[in-house]
Amino acid sequence: CSSLQALYLQLCNLLLNRGRRASRMAKVYVVGVGMTRFRKPQKAFDPKEPDYTDFAKVAVNRALDDACLTYDHLQAAAVGSAFGPKGQRALYDMKMTGIPIFNVSNACATGSNALFLARSFVAGGMHDCCLALGLEIMQPGPLGGGTRPKGPGMMDHHLGAMQSKFEITKDPINAQVFGNAGREHNAMYGSTPKDFALVGAKNHRHSINNPYSQFRDEYQVEEVEQSRMIYSPLTKLQCSPTSDGAAAAIVCSEKFVLEHGLQGQAIEIIGQSMKTDLPSAFEGGQDRSCINMVGFEMARKAAEDVYRQTGKTPKDVQVVELHDCFSCNELITYEALGLAKEGEGHHLIRSGDVTYGGKWVVNPSGGLISKGHPLGATGLAQCAELNWQLRGEAGKRQVPNAKVALQHNLGLGGNVVITMYMKPDRWAHIPAKREMSLGSLDSIPSKL
Repeated sequence: CSSLQALYLQLCNLLLNRGRRASRMAKVYVVGVGMTRFRKPQKAFDPKEPDYTDFAKVAVNRALDDACLTYDHLQAAAVGSAFGPKGQRALYDMKMTGIPIFNVSNACATGSNALFLARSFVAGGMHDCCLALGLEIMQPGPLGGGTRPKGPGMMDHHLGAMQSKFEITKDPINAQVFGNAGREHNAMYGSTPKDFALVGAKNHRHSINNPYSQFRDEYQVEEVEQSRMIYSPLTKLQCSPTSDGAAAAIVCSEKFVLEHGLQGQAIEIIGQSMKTDLPSAFEGGQDRSCINMVGFEMARKAAEDVYRQTGKTPKDVQVVELHDCFSCNELITYEALGLAKEGEGHHLIRSGDVTYGGKWVVNPSGGLISKGHPLGATGLAQCAELNWQLRGEAGKRQVPNAKVALQHNLGLGGNVVITMYMKPDRWAHIPAKREMSLGSLDSIPSKL
């Protein structure tokens, strides 16, 4: 009996301490966002074309202008690039020296990792105003071939699980990874390749109204289906391209918001969770080996964590930006986020519930498939889009009555960051401090 009482007291103390830690976490707001147009990578280096320092400068300046702030207000920066540290080199060109600069590299979720760090600095009370920046200059063509590298690789355990069911071919490896997850979904739940094509057609259609998008062409579902096959069931128009680009966000404390009169444009990060792969990602020979390998379980756990943090459910969300690196992954992620029950994601795309007029608008920006996918910038571009949406500044792609937004950014190897945003009701009557938003433009008045 005494041992049970002791265990009970330990549990009570643990829960009390967790509650105290949670209560000490300061509220964090996004007060400025900016990004460049995403562009097709150059085939060869051209000194006349913009480099990553140019992309970074444009994105940061747009975010600072959006927030009516200057470099001097920034107390720390987290800079994401999947292909090596670029933070100091990029920010020194803007005379941003002396402050802590953290370089982040975590696959395709690098941008959201930078945001996660910047938010943590503010939430923990270390700083009142921080910059999160993501940037990338990429090579043209698909990421990786079909051969495994010599020596340890970050995907060794994952690819072993895939090889238990599917032979590795010479096709682009990422298309194989996600394509095989799509094949599993088809076999288990009755979805079809056409369902994935519907996702591609939707996202290309959404990108028409996004001036930052790499592609702005509309395609019928039949055109998506008939485009060049990359790895069945994925055709070219269902695959995200490689891209050059940058995006940035300014995050700050509530004290900073009030001191600088930024209530009218402040969007609160009300929940955020980062998870890495669970054991199921490495289990071969299972019905869902590839679905779990591409991050389903960690995404579901992160989403559940965010819903617990916020007390909200998918029904409270109006707009979603999720990691549609390939159309199969968007459909599978509907289920991981709780928008659909497991095995029923294809019903959402068939019914039109993930576009304008439906239950949610998923990837109003055009998503990775059409907007583009410069790895380090993607997560912060998603952040920018959702902030514009919640401010009511997204122009022709505005989601009606957008009050709560959900973001999902995935990196194979693996990690996922899920973030929920909301515009505070108590500040809804206050106009934005800056005069013009770059979210509602029909075109970008510059090369970037």
